[in-house]
Amino acid sequence: MADSPENDTTNPDEGAIEGARREKLRRIVELGFDPWGGRFDDRHLIGEIRDRSIEIKFKTESGSTVDIPDLKNVEVDGKTFWAVAETAASDAPVQFRQWIGEQGKGEIVGPMVRAAGRIVLHRDKGKLQFIDIQDWTGQIQLFVGRNQIGEDNWKLVECLDLGDTIGVDGQLRMTKMGEQSIFAEKIHILCKSLSPPPAKHIGLIDPELRQRKRYVDLAYNDGVRDRFLNRTKIVQSVRKTLGEQGFCEIEGPTLHSIAGGAAARPFTTHHNALDLDLFMRIALELHLKRLLVGGMERVYELGRVYRNEGISPKHNPEFTMLEVYQAFGDYQSMMDLTEQLIVDAINVISDEFKLPWGDGFIDFSPPFARKTYDELFAEQTEIDPSDEAAVAQYAEKIGFDTTCKHADVVKNFVFEEKVEDALEGPIFVIDYPASICPLTKRKRDNPKIAERFELFINGMEIANAYTELNDPDLQEELFKTQLDGLPAEESMAKMDHDFIRALRHGMPPAGGLGVGIDRLVMLLTNSQSIREVILFPLLRPEG
Repeated sequence: MADSPENDTTNPDEGAIEGARREKLRRIVELGFDPWGGRFDDRHLIGEIRDRSIEIKFKTESGSTVDIPDLKNVEVDGKTFWAVAETAASDAPVQFRQWIGEQGKGEIVGPMVRAAGRIVLHRDKGKLQFIDIQDWTGQIQLFVGRNQIGEDNWKLVECLDLGDTIGVDGQLRMTKMGEQSIFAEKIHILCKSLSPPPAKHIGLIDPELRQRKRYVDLAYNDGVRDRFLNRTKIVQSVRKTLGEQGFCEIEGPTLHSIAGGAAARPFTTHHNALDLDLFMRIALELHLKRLLVGGMERVYELGRVYRNEGISPKHNPEFTMLEVYQAFGDYQSMMDLTEQLIVDAINVISDEFKLPWGDGFIDFSPPFARKTYDELFAEQTEIDPSDEAAVAQYAEKIGFDTTCKHADVVKNFVFEEKVEDALEGPIFVIDYPASICPLTKRKRDNPKIAERFELFINGMEIANAYTELNDPDLQEELFKTQLDGLPAEESMAKMDHDFIRALRHGMPPAGGLGVGIDRLVMLLTNSQSIREVILFPLLRPEG
């Protein structure tokens, strides 16, 4: 069963390793087994099996049973062993094998179980083999004895390698050392692996190779599968929270004739049958708001959007966005909803709100802080945000050419450069300059301020929300307006005549919210790069 596993560099013996595995494949076929397996019913998940330790008993010679005590793994004089938990903290912890000896004659018995998983560890002891298998709920040791499984099944075991997927029928028990194990009575081959796993002590560590070979990354690197399973739990939680609040999930078009709803450079494509140039959607917004007009009062979409822009630890051109719209709400309603979505998501993956992030922690305990854009601007720059000349001077000082630039474009540049990275959060930044928010309703007492918030967590923007603008004439005017100094790809001033036509039928006052799901997952799973929470990020072709 021993072979030289691959690591993240080219392995000169790869051909020889595959050749040896193919020889074992041939032998498996000769033994009458299908090396690619088949349906394997009635299996138990390994996590569920491990939870059944309470069913393991010590059966005495007289036939009575004794409960197995709780065990704890301890280290004494550099040696680790399973000890009776209540003695673990003492100077002389009682080893499990010592406890067994004190019970007199008898044997350990347990329930019959059926498991399946990938072989991740193997120790050959002659007529005994200790094999660890892993499924997506956990890992468990198999105690495989030649006498216990029979000669024909033993010949199959001799053809197994690391990475093979096998099934096992056997009794869940403890070894005399205290290791919870399945004592095999029959082994089943379910899939032969022709390629070896990464080297145990090296692993697949190159970030690009890990993303390119995500299947290997998931199968063998600790924590990767759990991170993506937690992503699934987070997304499920988002849908559950929205469903409980009466929101309806819809599916909008991914091909748009106008790249609207956000300030971003789009990907372009061509529809051959219609001979029509189209854009991959950069936002979900405008179609969802059409549904508000149509009387669907609480709607959301959770799906992919595409922005033909740069790649960084926080940015990926293809990403998952949640957009939510609630009739008769506003940006305050969306703040409450955003906080609830995040709190609920944390509750499904953690028992506490203080989560690890890098070398520190982020405290997500509600309620989240709320401060205005201008308050934070003044705190970080020590400049009066209403003093346009002082703001422009500061912007020039940090390298921004303010020539022919609108005052709010200059101000927002300073905010992005000097304020955002300093926001520890989670913090809601509220009340933005209205001129940079063309889809947003203005505050009644100050039309220069938009009812908008962004949620920042450790300097990273996670959510963006508005009190939605529903005045069709003002919306049309703003679509036509591009602020001086704002590049076209950063402007939301893109005319959508059909959307204006929809607004003229009357869209109820509403709150709207956008949440970057990938970034949220990054923060909740302590992942420092967005590509670590996307299963298959786009990579350059090999070679």
